[in-house]
This record gives sequence, structure tokens and C-alpha cells, in this order.
Amino acid sequence: METIVSSKGQIVLPSTLRKRDNIRTGQRFSVERLRSGDYRLVRQQTAGDDLVAWLRSCPEKNYFEAPKFTDTTDDILR
Repeated sequence: METIVSSKGQIVLPSTLRKRDNIRTGQRFSVERLRSGDYRLVRQQTAGDDLVAWLRSCPEKNYFEAPKFTDTTDDILR
């Protein structure tokens, strides 16, 4: 895939890559210079990324269930 550097030094990631890797507006990346002409782009982790990945790894839909409460506040106050 090819992309072009703008006059402001910006590079656009092709939409196929953004869709495949779920890259959204505002996500941060670091750029590492490996050697002259070779660079590496690395997406930075955000606070909720690990949680989202963990939830997506659940074995099946409806794996988590809300607790069932039978007591009401009236029962507790007695």
C-alpha cells in the first residue's frame, strides 16, 4: 500500500488498514526511526484498551450476568 506525505508532514493510513485494525479518530501513535528510510508506527495503549480486549475475549455472548438481588431496602431496614 502507498500513501503520500502532505505539505504539513501528515501521512494518511489507508482505510483498509484502519478498518482491519479498528483505528479510530484521535488514537495516538508513536513513530520510531529504525534506520534511514525505515520507520515503525506503533499504536499507543489507552486506559480502556485492555479492558475492552478482555471483554471481547469472553467465551460466549451473555457470559456475564448481573447479580440477582431479592432483598429490597425495606427488607434491610427491618
